Amino acid sequence: MMALEGIRILDMAHLPPARYGTMLLADFGADVICIEQPPGASRLGDVDGSDRARVFNPLNRNKRFICLNLKDEEGRQAFYRLVETADVLVEGFRPGVTKRLGADYETLRQINPRLIYTSLSGYGQDGPYASLVGHDINYISIGGALGMIGWPGQPPAIPVNIIADFAGGGLHMAFSILLALQARQRTGRGQYVDVAMTDGVLSLISWLASFYLGEGNVIRPGQEFLNGGTPFYNVYETADGRWISIGCVEGWFWENLCRALGFEEYIPHQWSKERYPEIFENFRRRFKERTREEWFQYLSQHEVCVGPVYSLDEVFEDPQVRHRRMVLELEHPQMGRVRHVGIGPKLSETPGSVRSVEVQRGQHTDQLLSELGYSAEEVRRLRERGAVA
Repeated sequence: MMALEGIRILDMAHLPPARYGTMLLADFGADVICIEQPPGASRLGDVDGSDRARVFNPLNRNKRFICLNLKDEEGRQAFYRLVETADVLVEGFRPGVTKRLGADYETLRQINPRLIYTSLSGYGQDGPYASLVGHDINYISIGGALGMIGWPGQPPAIPVNIIADFAGGGLHMAFSILLALQARQRTGRGQYVDVAMTDGVLSLISWLASFYLGEGNVIRPGQEFLNGGTPFYNVYETADGRWISIGCVEGWFWENLCRALGFEEYIPHQWSKERYPEIFENFRRRFKERTREEWFQYLSQHEVCVGPVYSLDEVFEDPQVRHRRMVLELEHPQMGRVRHVGIGPKLSETPGSVRSVEVQRGQHTDQLLSELGYSAEEVRRLRERGAVA
């Protein structure tokens, strides 16, 4: 048995944040059915590109794919029959689009009152920014995260789209769906779930925001103890031109670091800002005396919070990453060895798994229509009129 076995999720969203959220649920057994537009029916095109890209994209794994043309009446009726069987629906359109497609919450709740209808968007379904277009960089700007990242006197440092898209968006969406499923066990009713990526960003920085809300302290980029303003929580270049990260926040770890580097005189001055320029200068000079790997091995033996700063091509060779099965090697009949990022949560009784990676546009259309009661002749006719593909 898998944790979410028996839960059916219809995924109408076509972009990575929502697809990541449904991947998390599919990894633990949810029957995720991605509803795609037939070729040429959407201006988005095929966001995955080639067959190889689709197979290597983990956001597609453990899912089934059906092509339905919701602009066609018979395609929409097939969609409604699918909705009758669903527990959850996920959409990521701009506000108002689903109503034009006949796929809005008010319409679908009449078909299935137990449906949990989830909308993931940048700013939510209401408010002055509801119709504003955007991407991760905009959401972390308005949500306050981007303004805390970087160095004094420099432009904000732009992180890749992890914070809003995947943490504030997809991860919060999956969490919200599980909450609504739990609530439905008690009430017997579905509900509407409105997830905004900007809201998610603010939720993620809630602890950091408390320093401003409670004390009026604004976190400035590169000036605070957790964003580069201190020598005990920073990165240092090593002899081989690579970087090592140090995170010795607690006093005993700071003491261990100072002793390991041969700077015992700095032990009493962890929080002495007037000494930071001197400490930084000496630490930077010392770290250039050994390679990144030498420092990692040495400091690891001295109870120092340390980590090598990897580039992506190094991550999947790390022994801890491999031991925790955070890189999976799967065999594909056409593509050969396929590598995916593994499954984060390790459940002892109902673990997640990767059960399928072979996905083509509309790969499961016939199968799913058959499950809904369509005959082979009816499916053929739907294909001919462009209602399905």
